[in-house]
Amino acid sequence: MNVGRLFRLLFAVVGLAVGAWLAGQAAPAVAPLLAWPRPLAAVTAAVAGAAVGALAGLVAGGVAVRWEAAFRTWIFGRLARVSLMDAAAAAGGALVGLAAGALLAVPASGLRTVGAFLSLLLSVVLGYAGLLGGLRLRDQLPALELWRGHGRTAASRGSVKILDTSVIIDGRIADLCRTGFLEGTLVVPGFVLEELRHIADSADPLRRNRGRRGLDVLQQIQHDRHIQLQVVERDVGDPHAEVDTKLLRLARALGGKVVTNDFNLNKVAELHGVPVLNINELANAIKPVVLPGEEMVVRVIKDGKEVGQGVAYLDDGTMIVVDGGKKYIGDTVGVLVTSVLQTAAGRMIFAKPKVVEAPAQAQS
Repeated sequence: MNVGRLFRLLFAVVGLAVGAWLAGQAAPAVAPLLAWPRPLAAVTAAVAGAAVGALAGLVAGGVAVRWEAAFRTWIFGRLARVSLMDAAAAAGGALVGLAAGALLAVPASGLRTVGAFLSLLLSVVLGYAGLLGGLRLRDQLPALELWRGHGRTAASRGSVKILDTSVIIDGRIADLCRTGFLEGTLVVPGFVLEELRHIADSADPLRRNRGRRGLDVLQQIQHDRHIQLQVVERDVGDPHAEVDTKLLRLARALGGKVVTNDFNLNKVAELHGVPVLNINELANAIKPVVLPGEEMVVRVIKDGKEVGQGVAYLDDGTMIVVDGGKKYIGDTVGVLVTSVLQTAAGRMIFAKPKVVEAPAQAQS
């Protein structure tokens, strides 16, 4: 017997009993009107009441079963979106609030007229406040979990570094960690891993390769015993928010720094007061310094945007715009640096071909 039939049978039995009892109560008043003997009227009323009550119970049981199924589907759908830690935090906060409400309800119940209502209101308000407080404190648990596992080591070796998707796909973070310049605990949020998984499963071959490269980089870091890597399965705030927004919220909750090479995320993090370590800025900072007037030898590989310009590149990827270098495309020439333009996106060097002075003519 399934649950639905059991519910309908239970409602029918309850309806039968209630109908028979109500009919038995009404039988003494109805018997004189029908001119029936009282025993016959009592038996007839009990049977009729039981039949009507059982039928009403069956109908009410069917409605209750449908409502229960709809409520069960709704509540399970809601609970599927809530993590176990969120539910535990909310339940704990609600219990604390209800306990505080119960303590305050004792003196409030002594008030006449409004005592009972005030006690109930205190319990509801404080219970709801405790629920919200528990959820709010749950946002700080990632920092507590991190402190429990690696807090002392991270405090002695450096602050927490939170990796975003772009810096993982870039791959240079693994080499940087191996050099020892990046200290502390590396944190990979669960939503960043989820985004990497979606990229790795993309139908676009380029995006798929980038996603798989990012997963391979994380595996390399995880297998390096000199690097502390921790995955935090936690959404801070709205779980449907953008990845960058959740990343900044998590950085504030952990008191850490975001490691990225995303220029836009860098700017947004600065506006929110979140410290950022930008790999591109580090790469630009350690490039060799080139000053105007210096000479170098480059290979011009293509023409520039302006008329007559040629473009060359250094080994580190720095672009060199050679004024009048279009005629040297494909050749290796000596150039003289005229100016250097440094931007947040990188460095650009402007140069001109080195003029070879003709030997001085012999004096006559």
